[in-house]
Amino acid sequence: MTAEMRRSSVAAVPIKNIERELICPICKELFTHPLILPCQHSVCHKCVRELLMLNHDDSFDAGSECSLPGSPRSRVPSPSMERLDRLVRSATVRRSFGSRGSISSPGWRRGSVTPRVTTIPCPGCQHDIDLGERGISMLFRNFTLENIVERYRQAARAAVAIMCNICKPPNQQEATKSCMDCKASYCNECFKLHHPWGTPKAQHEYVGPTTNFRPKVLMCPEHEMEKVNMYCEVCKRPVCHLCKLGGSHANHKVTSMSSAYKILKEKLAKSIHYLISKEDQVRTQITELELLISQTEENGQLAERQANEHFERLFETLQERRSEMLRSIEQSRNRRMEQLRSQVEEYQGMLENSGLVGYAQEVLKETDQSCFVQTAKQLHVRIQKATDSLRTFHPAADTCFDEFVLDTSREETLLKEMCFGGVPDPPLIDLSQSKVYNEASICWRLADDHLPTDHHVLEYRRLVGPSQSPSQEDGEDGGLWRATDRVYGSNTIVNDLEPDSLYSFRVRSCRNSMFSPYSPEVAFHTPPAPVFGFLLSDKCGFCTERLVLNKRRDAVESVAGAAFLLAAERVQTGSYISLDYIIGDTGISQGRHYWALKVEPHSYMVKVGVASDTKILEWFHNPRDTSSPRYDHDSGHDSGSEDACYEVSQPFILLTLGMGKLFIPKASSSTANPPASDTGNRVLPMPHRLGICLDYDSSRVFFYDADTMRCIYERQVDCSGTMFPAFGLMGSGKVQLEDFITAKRLTF
Repeated sequence: MTAEMRRSSVAAVPIKNIERELICPICKELFTHPLILPCQHSVCHKCVRELLMLNHDDSFDAGSECSLPGSPRSRVPSPSMERLDRLVRSATVRRSFGSRGSISSPGWRRGSVTPRVTTIPCPGCQHDIDLGERGISMLFRNFTLENIVERYRQAARAAVAIMCNICKPPNQQEATKSCMDCKASYCNECFKLHHPWGTPKAQHEYVGPTTNFRPKVLMCPEHEMEKVNMYCEVCKRPVCHLCKLGGSHANHKVTSMSSAYKILKEKLAKSIHYLISKEDQVRTQITELELLISQTEENGQLAERQANEHFERLFETLQERRSEMLRSIEQSRNRRMEQLRSQVEEYQGMLENSGLVGYAQEVLKETDQSCFVQTAKQLHVRIQKATDSLRTFHPAADTCFDEFVLDTSREETLLKEMCFGGVPDPPLIDLSQSKVYNEASICWRLADDHLPTDHHVLEYRRLVGPSQSPSQEDGEDGGLWRATDRVYGSNTIVNDLEPDSLYSFRVRSCRNSMFSPYSPEVAFHTPPAPVFGFLLSDKCGFCTERLVLNKRRDAVESVAGAAFLLAAERVQTGSYISLDYIIGDTGISQGRHYWALKVEPHSYMVKVGVASDTKILEWFHNPRDTSSPRYDHDSGHDSGSEDACYEVSQPFILLTLGMGKLFIPKASSSTANPPASDTGNRVLPMPHRLGICLDYDSSRVFFYDADTMRCIYERQVDCSGTMFPAFGLMGSGKVQLEDFITAKRLTF
C-alpha cells in the first residue's frame, strides 16, 4: 500500500468516530497535554499530578513545566519538580525514623537515606508505574495524540473559524495556514508577506489552521540539550546518543529513529489494513456481542427473580415459625394468668365477710343442730384446705419464661454465610510472610483448587492503642474496620500505622461481584517506636580475620580465622578469647527508635544492644585484652562483670544470647514476669526475633520478643554521646538484621 493510499484511507475515517480513544481514563475528558507512561498508556498532565498528590498525601506541586504549550522540549526540569523530590525525600525520613529522631553519621559512617521512589498506579492497566526520582519530568509528551485531539476539537467546532494573527480588526481575515516555527496563524496574504520566497522563512513548516503549536523535535529526558535520534528496543522508547554511549541504555539494543519509524509505521499500517479487511467479521462479532448482552440481561433478571423467590420462601417460613412460636408463648401466658387469677380469687375468699369466710360465718348462725352438722361437715373440709394452703403458700403458676428463650446465633451465622454457588472460598492470611512495622505487608493464600478471582479487599482496625490494655476500647478508631483499595495480587501494604498498637486484619475475595466470607482475623502488634534503618559497618574497627560480613552488610558471622587455626598448637585450656565487635553504620542522637534482628540458635555467644561512640572507641582502640567490657579494671582479670551485675547507668548495654538461650542480667528492672528476674531463673528461651528500642531522651533501652512485642528486659543507659547499634560475637555465631531495617525504609 502506497503512502498516498494510506493517507487517503486514514483521512476517510470520520474524526468524530474516534472520540472514545481521545478520553483520559482519569478525568473522562479529552486529553490535555497527554503524557506517555512507561506502560505506553497516556494520561493528562494535570491528572498525573493529582494522582501523585493523592497517593502520597503530601501537599506539593508534582508538576513540571515540560508539558505547557510552547515548551521547546518534551521535558524541562522545574523548581516545582525539585521541590517535589525534596518533599518526597523528607517524607521518607519522617516515615522511616520518626519526627523526633535524628541520625548522626561521621565521616566513616554511612548516614544517607535512600529517597522514596515515586510510584503511581496506571489507570489503564492497574500496574504500578515507577517514575523514579525525577517524577513526571521523565515522561514524554504524546504529541501525536495531542494533534489528533486538536483535529477532533476543530472538527467539533468547525463553525468557529481560526482568525489570522496578523490582520487587525475590523478587516481581520480567516486563517488558512499556521506556521509551526512562528507559532502563528495567517491568511493567504499575510503568509506570503511574512514568508517571502528566497528567505529562510520560506522553509518553515506550515499546516492547516490550528491553535496547537507543538515542538518540532523531541528532546531527551536524561540529557536535556540532546535530541532523541535512536529507539531503544528493550525499553520501547526514544533515546539520544548519550544514553547509548554511557547512560542507562548503554547495554540495550537500539536502532536508528528512521528505521524504527519505518518498521513501526509499516506494522501499524498492516494492522490497520488487516482490521479494515475483517470489517465483516467484526460486524458479525458485534452482533454476537449484542446478543450476549441481551442474554446476559435476561439471565440476570431471571437469577434476580429466582433469588427473590428463595428469599420470599425464607420470609414465609420465618413468618410461619414466628407466628407458631409467638402463639405458644401467648397460650402459656394465658394459662398461667388464669391459674394465678383463680388463686387470687381463692385467697380473696379467705378474707373476713367475703367469700368462704363470710359463708362460714353465716353457717355458724345456724341453731338447728342437724342442719348445722349437715352443712358444716363439707364446709369444714373446705376451710381446712384453705388453712393448709395459707400455711404452705405456693403460686399456682411459674412467672419465668426461660423455656421460651430463643437462641438464633446458629441460624444468624448460617444466614450470614448464605451465598451463591459461585462464591469464592475465603483466603487465609500467611503469618510467615506477613510483617508489620510502621507499615504492614500482609500476604495471603488462596485455596489450592480455587478459581480465578477478580480482586481482594483487605480490612484492618486498631484494637488497642498506645498506653492501653487489651481490655480498654480504642476510642479514636472505635474498633471500626477500614478497607484498602482493590488488590489484584496476593499481598498489599497498609501505611501509617500507629506505633505500639495492636491491629487486626482480615481479607476476602471477590469474583463476579460476589464476595467470599472473611478470612479468620489475625492480630499484629506494631513496634513501640519508628523503625530505625542502618547497615553493619565495615569501617570502624571491623575484624576481617574472625568476622565475615555479607555483601549486603545485613548479616555477620563469626569464624575461627586462619591465624587462630595455624596457632592452634599453642592454644592452652583457659586461654582468654575476646569478643569481636561490629556496629551499625548510623548513630542516634535523639528520639525513640526500634530495630529487630535474628540470632542463629546454634550461636555460641552473641551480645546485642547499644553503645556510645566513646565506648566504641575504647573497645576498638585499646589493647584487646583490656578492651572487652568483660574485663574488670579493678581486679585486673576478666570477671564477666557485665553479665553478673550492671552498674546503675553505663554508656552501653549488651544482652547475651547463645546456645538457644537468652540470659537476663542480675541487676535488672525486668518487665517480664517476676520469676524471670529471680537469680535462679535468669535464663529464657531465645526468641525467634529480638527487637531493640532505644529511647534516647529518656536514656532507656528495651528488649522485645519481636514476634509478640512482649518486653523481655529494660534498663537505664547513659546516652551522653551518639549511640550506635552494637554486636559482639564469640565462637561460632551469626546475626541477621531484618530486611526492613537494611532497606533504609520500608520496602516490601
